Amino acid sequence: MKKLLLSLVVACTLVSARADEGMWLPYLIGKNYEDMKRLGLKLTKADLYSINNSSLKDAIVQFNGGCTAEIISGSGLLLTNHHCGYGTIAGLSTVEKNYLDNGFWAKNKMEELPSPNMSVIFLQKMEDVTDEVMQYVGKATAEEYAKKFNEIATKIEKRASKEGKYVANVKEFFNGNQIILLTYKRFTDVRLVGTPPKSLGKYGGDTDNWMWPRHTADFSMFRVYANADNEPAPYSASNVPYVPKKFLPVSIKGVKEGDYAMIMGYPGRTNRYEVASGVNQAINEVNPSIVKIREERLAIMRKNMDADKSVYLKLTASYQRISNYWKYFIGQTEQLKRNKVVAKKERQEARFNEWASENDNEFEGLLNEYNSLYKSYEPYAKHVTYYTEAFRAPVLNRVAAAMVPLAKAMQRGVKNEDSLKKYIRIAEAGYKAALADYDATTDKELFAAMTKMYYSDVASNQLPAIYESVIFKKHKKSNLDKAFQDYTDEVYKSTFLLNNAKMESFFKKPSLVQLEKDAAYKHASSYVLNYEKSFQQIVEDFYSAKKELSKKYVRGLMQMKEGKLFYPDANSTMRITYGQVLDYSPQDGVLYDYYTTIDGLMSKYKAGDAEFDLPQDFIDLYQAKDYGRYADKTTGKLHTCFISNNDITGGNSGSPVINGNGELIGLAFDGNWEAMSGDIAFDKKYKRTISVDARFVLFIIEKLGKAPNLIKEMDIRE
Repeated sequence: MKKLLLSLVVACTLVSARADEGMWLPYLIGKNYEDMKRLGLKLTKADLYSINNSSLKDAIVQFNGGCTAEIISGSGLLLTNHHCGYGTIAGLSTVEKNYLDNGFWAKNKMEELPSPNMSVIFLQKMEDVTDEVMQYVGKATAEEYAKKFNEIATKIEKRASKEGKYVANVKEFFNGNQIILLTYKRFTDVRLVGTPPKSLGKYGGDTDNWMWPRHTADFSMFRVYANADNEPAPYSASNVPYVPKKFLPVSIKGVKEGDYAMIMGYPGRTNRYEVASGVNQAINEVNPSIVKIREERLAIMRKNMDADKSVYLKLTASYQRISNYWKYFIGQTEQLKRNKVVAKKERQEARFNEWASENDNEFEGLLNEYNSLYKSYEPYAKHVTYYTEAFRAPVLNRVAAAMVPLAKAMQRGVKNEDSLKKYIRIAEAGYKAALADYDATTDKELFAAMTKMYYSDVASNQLPAIYESVIFKKHKKSNLDKAFQDYTDEVYKSTFLLNNAKMESFFKKPSLVQLEKDAAYKHASSYVLNYEKSFQQIVEDFYSAKKELSKKYVRGLMQMKEGKLFYPDANSTMRITYGQVLDYSPQDGVLYDYYTTIDGLMSKYKAGDAEFDLPQDFIDLYQAKDYGRYADKTTGKLHTCFISNNDITGGNSGSPVINGNGELIGLAFDGNWEAMSGDIAFDKKYKRTISVDARFVLFIIEKLGKAPNLIKEMDIRE
C-alpha cells in the first residue's frame, strides 16, 4: 500500500508543461508550484493552501451543494453565478415582487432576504486515510467492499466531526485507489443580497448556452451569517455577518492575452478514465435518449410557463436545470464524434493491452472484461435512462413512487407504529419535495407524453405490466395519442395522491387498501416493481463490476505511465486548475478573441425577445457610455466576458478566476461548445472556460443596481 501511495503522489506532482489540463488537489498543489510560477503566479505555496494560516481555500465555498462561490468582503459577502442562485431567487419571487425578472439589490443588511434551504461549506482540511480504510476493507470486493467501506468511512467521519462541529466526508479518488477525509464547516444562514434581472443574468438563454462569444452577466450575490461567536447557526434575526479567515480582493485592472488565470472550486464529475466501449454507449444509446426525452419535457413546460407568470415562477428553476443538460448532452455527443474520442481511447487501450501482455502482469485481459461488461449491459441502457428521465418526469409519478416502500412495509405486516413511521416519513418527504414542481396542466401533459414515449421507445419485453393489464384493456392501440390522453384524464381524476387534505389524513392513518386501489399508485408501482424485479440487480451488478474494473484500470495506467501527468477525476471536492487567458480557433479561417464587449452584447439585443431583451436602464447606460472606472484602459470599452484554458466542469459554476496576485478577475460560468467532450476527454486545442469579467459585474452593481454600499465593502484594486 505504501508503494501505491508513493506512486499516487508522484503521479499527482510530476507535471508536464500542460498546465491547462488537470483538476489538482489543493493540499498537494505545492508540487505544481514551479509550473504555476512560470505562468505568472506571484503567491507563495502557503497562500494557496494552508491548514494553520489563512489561505485562498478559506475564501472559497461549495454553494448549496452544486456550485462554487467566493467571499469578496470581510463581512461574508458571497459572489456566485446567477444560474447558481436561480432557484433561490425564483423561490423568493412572486408575481408582485418578481426579483427574478426585475432584479434585486439590498441597500443595507436589513433588506437582505433569508434564503430557506440554502447552505455553504468551507473546507477546513484534507487528510489521506487510505491506509486506515484499506486495512479495514482488506481484499473485499463488490457488495462486501461497499459494506465495509461505508462502515469505516462512517467511523472516520464521526471521529472527525467532533460531535457535530464539522461536516466530515470520506471520498474516493483515482477511482478508489486513494481515500481522503475532507472536513468542512457548514453555514445555513445565507441571505440574498443582489441579483441582476434575468434578462442580463441569463442573457442569450438556451441559444448562447455553452457558446462563445458570450455576453452574459451571470452573477448573483449572497451573504453568510453566523452567531455571535462567528460559528454556524440556524437562521436568526440576531445572527451577524460572518467574518471570514480570507476574502478575495477584486481587480479592475483587466486581463490581456497570456495572463495567468487560476480557478479554485468544486467541479462535480468527470469521467476521464472511461473506456472506449463506455463512450460508444454514451454516444449511441444514453445521450440521444436523454436529449429526446428532455426536448419533449421542455416543450411542454415552456408552453405552460409562457401562458401563466405564476407557473413560470414555479417551474423556471426546474426548467433551467433540465434545459442546461439537454443542450450539454447534444454538445457532448457532437464533440465526442468530432474529436474521434472512441478511436483515440481504442488506441490508448491497445497500448495498455500490449504493455500488460509484455509484462505478464495482473492487468492482462482487463479491457476484454470491460468490453464484455458494457456489451452485456447494452440491452438495458435505454430502459434505465427512460426510467430515470421519462417515468420520473411527472410529479404524480414521483409522489406515487415514493409510496412504494410504505406499501411494501404494510404488505409485510409491519404494524409497529415506530417502524411504520419511518416509511411514512419517507413517503411524506417525497410528496412534499415533488409538489414544489407541481402545476396541474403541465403535469398531466407530461404524464401522457412520457407514458407514450416509454411505450414507443423501450423494448416491448421490458415494459411494465400496466400497459397491457390496464391501459390497453380499455384504450385502443390504433390511436396512441387518444389512448394515453384518455388514460391520463382517468388517473388524475381519480387519484387522491395530489389532494393535500386526503394525503394529510392518509399519512396520519395509512391504508394499504386505499393505496392499492389508487390509479396513480397502480401506474407508478407497476414501473417501480418492474424495474426492481427485472433490472435493478442487473444495474447494480453492472456498476459494481465497473467500479472494480475502473479501479484496477487506473492503477494499471499509473504503473504503465509512472511519472506522467495524472490527476483524479472530479468528485465535488475542491480543486485548483491553472492556465492562461487565451483566444482560440474553432475551425479553419475563424479566430475567436479572448474577450467580448458591451457593443457585442447590444448587437444581439432584440426588444421583447425571451432570450435577448434588455432593461431600458441598461440600454440608457450603454447609450451614455457611462462605464465609469470599469471601462478597459486599452480599448475604452466595457468588457463583458473573457476566456481562458482552465480545466473546469459542472460544479465549477461560480468559481473565482484569480490572477497571479491572488485577485478576483472574473467568475467562471460555462465551457465552450467545441470542447464539450471535456468531461470524458480533455482537448488541449479547444478547451476554454468562459467567465464574466469582474469589471462588468461591478458596473452592473454600481450603475444599474445603484448599490454603492456593496462596492464600498469590497477591496477593489485599480
